[in-house]
Parts: sequence; C-alpha cells; structure tokens
Amino acid sequence: MNVPKKYSNDIPNEYKNIDSKTLFSMYKKSKDSSIRNELIERHLYIAEILSKKYANKGIDYEDIYQVACLALIYAIDRYDVDKGYEFSSFATPTIIGEIKKYFRDKGWVVRVPRRIQELSKKINNAKVTLTQKLQRTPTVKDIAEYLMCSEEEILEVMEVSKVYMPHSLDLTYDSDDDKDMTLGDLIGEDDKYFNKIEDIDFLQKVLDKLNDLEKRILKGRYFDNQTQSHIAKELGISQMTVSRLEKKIIEKFRRELEKINM
Repeated sequence: MNVPKKYSNDIPNEYKNIDSKTLFSMYKKSKDSSIRNELIERHLYIAEILSKKYANKGIDYEDIYQVACLALIYAIDRYDVDKGYEFSSFATPTIIGEIKKYFRDKGWVVRVPRRIQELSKKINNAKVTLTQKLQRTPTVKDIAEYLMCSEEEILEVMEVSKVYMPHSLDLTYDSDDDKDMTLGDLIGEDDKYFNKIEDIDFLQKVLDKLNDLEKRILKGRYFDNQTQSHIAKELGISQMTVSRLEKKIIEKFRRELEKINM
C-alpha cells in the first residue's frame, strides 16, 4: 500500500476555489479523478488525526496511516452529499472501522517476538492436553515440564499473552458506593480527536463563505495578531471598514455556530 501523495500539481486550478459540498456533487455526477484527488487532498487531515490516535499500540504509524488513507478514499467514493450529513461524520466511523479491522487481522494488540507467539500457542495446547491427562488444571510447573521449558519462560509468555485478548471495557468491578464500575469508567476520557475534526470542519465551512478580503482580515487579526490600523494601511482601506468587516465575519461564525447548536 502507498500513502496518498499531495495532488496539488495535478489538480486543475478551477477546483481550488470550489467548496467541498459542491465538489462532492460534481464528483457524484462525473466521477472525475481530478475532483476525487482534490477531495482526498482536502480531507487527508481526518486520516492523519485518527491514525495518530492508534499510534504506539504495536503497529507502525505508517501502516496505520496507509490503512486510514485507503479508508478515506472508500468513504469519498461512497459518500452521498444529498443526504445532508457532514462528510467527516460519515468518514470517521469508516476509517476507524478499517483501522480496528487491521488490528484484528494482525492478531496481537501489541507486537511481540515470534518466539513468544509460538510458545503461547504451545502453552494453550498444553493446557488442554494436561487438563485431560491430569484431570485438573495444570500448574506452571506441569506446563514447563511438559514443554521442557523453564517456569520463568512459561510465566513470561502467559503474562505477555494477555495483550492478545484485552479486557473488555464493559468488565465490571465492585466499588465502595455499591455501584458497579466498568473498566471504561476507570480509564475512559473524552476523545479530543473527534472534537478536533469537528472544529476543523466548522472552520472550513465558514471560511468557504468568506470572500478574499474577509479571509485576509481574519488571518491578520486572529492568526497574525495584527491591529485593525495595520491591516487597513496594508489593504489601503479605512480602519472603520476593517472594523465593520471584522464584525461581519464574527457574525457569520456566530450564525453557523447557532445552526450546530439548534
């Protein structure tokens, strides 16, 4: 698998200034590969954000990112803009599903040496054989003697093998207040990555509705920390005009935010 490259040099300039919703409608009708490439370019950040969430869990980040990028392409091909929901809401579960499937196919949640994996299989088989033979649950010593290994090796593999079948987050524990507590309650936390995707989509949606002058003022005021007078002088307009346009920009953001919260 190859990670999608940047398509900037291959994409016709006329697509650059078209909002994503319109591009999805155009792609649905034409299936034009250049439109598809532009949509991939615009939404690669979703694949990147979700890939980072699963980094450092036993599989190389580049492999996870490749899977996420392919899932993004699948999502773009299947997305129906006419149904009204945001692309990120459609693509996110698709990408996460493909990443989780990739982890399942790899077998182990955490990558371990092949020697450990092979010995783990032998231990599981030995447990079955010895249970039938001894008519009881075999001890570590029993398994070690049967496999002609040291007890330390058996204990090491049994401990490491726990990563193959992680505990369910729905596993319950007793608590002092007589209320069952799940493992998810103990380790769960808000997923900042989903919020980040939604924030980026919100910003992009509003930016698509701004003209070039409004974008310049927004960038100057809130990204470059420039004063209204500085921007006015640079653009050759009055400070009052900059102030008026800035209020107009803020109002556009406010209206879009109200739509989301309705």
